[in-house]
Amino acid sequence: MNSLGPIYHVDRLSEENFTDLEKLHTVVYGSAPAAEFFPMKYDTTFTAVKYTGFIAYNNQQRPIAFYGVIPCFIRLADKIILAAQSADTMTHPEYRNKGLFVELALLTFQLCHDAGIKLLFGFPNQNSLPGFVNKLGWQITERMDCFIIPVKVFPWQKIFRKISLLNNWHKAYQQRQLKKYLIPQHGIDNSVFDDGFAGILRDHHFRKYKTYTNTQVIKIGSSTVWIKIGSGLLIGDILTQPDCFDNLMQQLKKITEKLGLKQIQFHASPGTALHHLFSSRFKSIPSFNVIFKDLEGNTPINKIKFTSADIDTF
Repeated sequence: MNSLGPIYHVDRLSEENFTDLEKLHTVVYGSAPAAEFFPMKYDTTFTAVKYTGFIAYNNQQRPIAFYGVIPCFIRLADKIILAAQSADTMTHPEYRNKGLFVELALLTFQLCHDAGIKLLFGFPNQNSLPGFVNKLGWQITERMDCFIIPVKVFPWQKIFRKISLLNNWHKAYQQRQLKKYLIPQHGIDNSVFDDGFAGILRDHHFRKYKTYTNTQVIKIGSSTVWIKIGSGLLIGDILTQPDCFDNLMQQLKKITEKLGLKQIQFHASPGTALHHLFSSRFKSIPSFNVIFKDLEGNTPINKIKFTSADIDTF
């Protein structure tokens, strides 16, 4: 029995109700998610825990709210701990401000505890942040910075997106431009480990799982860059040496210009080497607050750092 009252019931996320999650997403955001996006995103079998979240329904069996987390492993010094990232929070417009978010979150936290998950972390937007901190007891450890590097280019992509045929041609053109830089691998190792910090363990299993979004890895000289093409070139993470950084960024600007994208973007935790390299050359704007809920109460959360690649939307 849940505390939402008799007009609601709650089901755990499963293979049987992903279509309900997709319906809710369409109502909340006005567009349907890509086929198989949610089934792939929440199938974290590599951690031995999957489908970690709950959907609330009204008495007409319509999905009205969802909260879910995605398990992963965090490497902390010589330990590997099971953690989970707070991911999707959705509430039907007709059912907001009724306590659904808190109710589903509490159920999910208990599910995480029972599954052996020791730590929760997330990157909430400004609308969600007060609920996590004030109602659910999450802690803010830091705020990431976002570096936006403009590239002077005519915004072809913005025009092409409006015409399907041209959009498909432009995507094919972009892949031809990237071809000589692409390397056949999914994702890269976590750069924060080289700085002595803890972070998400991006082993082979994690990188294979992460293919639920369309990202690519390119090689420029001795540097390796994990990227995602959207309205701009989003850098997930970089493996490079400080003396290679300036040449790398020059080359990335040229590539971004050829792709017809107007900017390069990167998010990083303060204190990391990449944050220092970017901040000493480019202006930053406030990015995501980093929040934690320590289910065991003894994890040194201040030692954990992140880059764009760690955010579930990358």
